[in-house]
Amino acid sequence: MSYIGDSFVGKNVNIGAGTITCNYDGKRKNKTKIFDGAFIGSNTSLIAPIKIGKNAIIGAGSSISKNVKNKSLALTRAKQIEIKNYKKK
Repeated sequence: MSYIGDSFVGKNVNIGAGTITCNYDGKRKNKTKIFDGAFIGSNTSLIAPIKIGKNAIIGAGSSISKNVKNKSLALTRAKQIEIKNYKKK
């Protein structure tokens, strides 16, 4: 399930499950533009206003807040950390 509100979606675009367009900033709605051939990975947040270029790829789980150029890969990943022997207080 995805939410793709106030968006332009071109031809042959793949939008992965759990993707959302974050189109409301508290004052106004903004547009997301996803151009032809783009691939949007699952569980992605596209923070409008934003443009995803032709044949661009967005890595799964990313939060994208800047325009992505044609034929580019964009992703956001925080380094996974593990705290061994962690105890809740």
